[in-house]
Amino acid sequence: MDSFFIRPEEPEDAPAIFEVHRQAFAQDRESRLVDALRDEGDINPDLSLVAVHDGRIIGHILFCPITIVSGTVETPALALATLSVHQDYQGMGTGKALTEAGLSECRRLGNRIVIVIGHPGYYPRFGFTIARESHILAPFPCADDVFMALPLKPGALDGIGGTVRYPPAFDAVGAHIA
Repeated sequence: MDSFFIRPEEPEDAPAIFEVHRQAFAQDRESRLVDALRDEGDINPDLSLVAVHDGRIIGHILFCPITIVSGTVETPALALATLSVHQDYQGMGTGKALTEAGLSECRRLGNRIVIVIGHPGYYPRFGFTIARESHILAPFPCADDVFMALPLKPGALDGIGGTVRYPPAFDAVGAHIA
């Protein structure tokens, strides 16, 4: 494949982003989640990145705001809400490049923690570890090995603990249903 580049999402990208997620996951739950987050204003375009090849969007990654709640203490964090690469471009480094660019942008913007529900064989290569080991819990039944956390700065997880609170869009589209 020729090269691709990564840039922030633009308003006219929404249909292509929907299609990339629908095609990559063979259903539209992730696509509807991205649209619902966008509709609720829970997307920072700087944290919604697309990979473009020959004018076509071939991948997308999104980080959205969440909160880790413990009693009255609320710690801001981000969810790596979804990462997709079109089937025709998988295995070529697109997902890795999107993840690295997205995490770099998260750091640049001063964010401290990212949570992901994802493949336990994929996300640890970026530094993600089991969230429960940092006393961070999912608000729904979830296997420990797929619920992971990443400190974006040294010590960012020190003294943090609690249950993640996701934006309402996650429940509205059934994002947590297996």
